Amino acid sequence: MLKSEFKNYSKNIEDYLEAIYNIISEKGYVRTKNIAEELNVTPPSVSAMLQKLESEKLIIYEKYSGAVLTDKGKQIAKSIKHRHDTLTKILKVMLVPDAVAKADACKLEHNLSPESINQLTNFVEFIESKKECADLLEEFKNFCETR
Repeated sequence: MLKSEFKNYSKNIEDYLEAIYNIISEKGYVRTKNIAEELNVTPPSVSAMLQKLESEKLIIYEKYSGAVLTDKGKQIAKSIKHRHDTLTKILKVMLVPDAVAKADACKLEHNLSPESINQLTNFVEFIESKKECADLLEEFKNFCETR
């Protein structure tokens, strides 16, 4: 699902959906405390956002039990994660250090068009599929080191 296929949500909502998706993928469940730690926010802030996400029908939230993504919430979260992963990969291909690539991907993922994300995905997949691209990337690495 591309961003244009769903309502424009705020960066904050997208960050929460992505965090919920990632935590559930890792642990099998998500609690307020997990989200607060992941996003470096307070538990009361998380509770308020979970209520908002539930009102948008993006999650099912039970106080003290945690939250699960609805089908719609999961689709949006997967799309956000795809954007994040694509941007992280492209930055890492350009030899941006891992931590910086992940942080910058978070900033970029909310601002690029679906068309740009699609083409970046195509580019990453192309680079990963071609042996000769590995040689070109090695040349790029040498260029950066000797520049």
